[in-house]
Amino acid sequence: MLQLPIYLDNHATTRTDPRVAEAMLPCFTEFFGNPASASHVFGREASKAVENARSSIAQSIGAADPQEIIFTSGATEADNLAVKGVAEALSDRGDHLITVQTEHPAVLNACRHLERAGFRTTCLPVDQEGHLDLEELKAAITDRTILVSVMAANSEIGTIHDIAAVGAICRERGVLFHTDATQAVGKIPFDVREIQADYASFTAHKMYGPKGVGALYIRQDAPRPVPQMDGGGQEQGLRSGTLNVPGIVGFAKALEICLQERETEERRVRALRDRLYAGLIGSLDGITLNGSADRRLPGNLNISFEHVRTDALLMSLRDLAVSGGSACATESPTPSYVLKAIGASDERAFSAVRFGVGRFNTAEEIEYAIQTVCEAVTRLRASRRQRAQGHVR
Repeated sequence: MLQLPIYLDNHATTRTDPRVAEAMLPCFTEFFGNPASASHVFGREASKAVENARSSIAQSIGAADPQEIIFTSGATEADNLAVKGVAEALSDRGDHLITVQTEHPAVLNACRHLERAGFRTTCLPVDQEGHLDLEELKAAITDRTILVSVMAANSEIGTIHDIAAVGAICRERGVLFHTDATQAVGKIPFDVREIQADYASFTAHKMYGPKGVGALYIRQDAPRPVPQMDGGGQEQGLRSGTLNVPGIVGFAKALEICLQERETEERRVRALRDRLYAGLIGSLDGITLNGSADRRLPGNLNISFEHVRTDALLMSLRDLAVSGGSACATESPTPSYVLKAIGASDERAFSAVRFGVGRFNTAEEIEYAIQTVCEAVTRLRASRRQRAQGHVR
């Protein structure tokens, strides 16, 4: 039986899988100690749980050693530690960073912070599908470049970058490479050694795990970032603070499930996404797909509805949880910087809706979404025409 409301915003966050929640429960009531308290069994059990999770996560992303995983509060903190920390660590070697106009605000704003401290940033453009021109990347690298940061997949338009090619270019030119892999890990194939990443950020709550826990992968022989937090020196001195044991355990379990079920899940979610798109374009005209038609996340669908404002449409979809773009920029009254970067007009940007199909969505929910969106768009367009005709009179 169809249950309302329906959640289709799985790029913003995901429901915690019940199997993940079950794995986390003992951390609250049994091995609840502080992992840094090595003097008693409660602390040692908590520390053991953390290290088991660290090993599992390292193996899941292809890391060579568990100690390459540094736990953080999420991907934003991991991005800041990588971008700011590496720049500060290598300030004697160079002062230039390269990123992309469609990067997450955690990377873009970290770069702006560094610019105020005297660093220089090159923000590379993208094409109409959101892809980076690798030749432009090569041309932008100078002898003062210390870090290139390119996300694996865009959270707003779903475009997947060729980060293996980016990693190869960086390795050839002797430049460090960081990727924000938040939307990629657990959803599409991702291996830090295959892409030759020096640093990679990701988080649990985008992969059916808990909020408030993420990680930064740091390749063994890569330069160590300057810590961005002072405290007790946890996480090899790179991220002080008492470790979130339940979150870390849930993080590892969530990623384990994602990898076990990824191929089947990817096919199923993509089929639901494609059905949603086919249903909308089959019933409505004036629809524009934002992002890549083929190299995009399986569950991502970002489309603009001509002559319909995003805010009005979202208010009409009371039983559907969708968004107008990244959850990190929804309070902005300006058009999406990601859509502007791919050449969208203000009108197109202000009429865009992002659908995020995920693990717990069903075919029945997709059919309901098609019907509901089509009815709302048709109604809003009719109302707009009526207002226009009244104005003419």
